[in-house]
Amino acid sequence: MTKAQVGGTAPIVMDVEAGKDYWWCSCGQSKNQPFCDGSHKGTTFSPVKWTAGESRKVAFCTCKQTGKSPICDGTHKAL
Repeated sequence: MTKAQVGGTAPIVMDVEAGKDYWWCSCGQSKNQPFCDGSHKGTTFSPVKWTAGESRKVAFCTCKQTGKSPICDGTHKAL
């Protein structure tokens, strides 16, 4: 399996809205981190749909190595 490109070295924390869909970049190539901008086209990667269960702050992964995609699990600290 191809490993994703590192899109950043720290999570992006933002407010999410309950019930809203967010399309997380899984390839690491998006210029709109942490979200998909279509840069994965022609690769084996696809964006990950994530729906907010409640309105709150979320730390979205940008290193693309998290085990809890799209949420940061601290993996970037070991890169």
